Amino acid sequence: MDLKVFISSRESQCEDCGEELETYAWITLVEGKGALCLSCADLDHLVFLPSGDSAMTRRARKHSTLLAVVLKWSRARQRYERQGLLVEEAALEIAEQECHTDAEARARRQEREAARRVELDQEYLQRFAARMRKLLPCCPAGREQVIAEHACQKYSGRVGRSAKAKNLADEAILLAVIAHIRHAETNYDDLLSQGWDRSQARDQVKELVETVLDHWRGDQSG
Repeated sequence: MDLKVFISSRESQCEDCGEELETYAWITLVEGKGALCLSCADLDHLVFLPSGDSAMTRRARKHSTLLAVVLKWSRARQRYERQGLLVEEAALEIAEQECHTDAEARARRQEREAARRVELDQEYLQRFAARMRKLLPCCPAGREQVIAEHACQKYSGRVGRSAKAKNLADEAILLAVIAHIRHAETNYDDLLSQGWDRSQARDQVKELVETVLDHWRGDQSG
């Protein structure tokens, strides 16, 4: 069972040394003796670790041979509330080093993972755009980049994030292109805003979409 140290809510006197203990003095309560100052309780060599950092508290508790829970009376809640721990200084130093090491390791790992994600996403985006340019050599300059960035946006659920698109399947890339043409080169969005059913609106612009697609392919007969 943990030792308990109380932040006194009233003046008292140490039963051993007779020192006057003012309000908010840190004391222990010993059965048969009453209040003791930390010096007489042989706890004055411990250092205070406030509550709030669960990892630090857990590690300091593990490494400290002697410790005490610090409690303070709450008038509002009418109960003692935990303020932190008194632990050995060496234990606190070990806990601080362990937490610092963990934080640095987590930060480095997160940096590596973020850099890797950026690298992979950019590589994939460029391959997507290059493959689209090969399929549609006559599309307007820079349009392949616009379509690739839109279609491949992470977590979007768009066609560029599908398994087929990631493998650069032609049909998946063309689906992304068709979606772009539908929105950018036809009045499809206007039809939707007017209340048209989505399938009816697509049928309405289908011929224009195919004409634009043929032109981008370089098929002048389309």
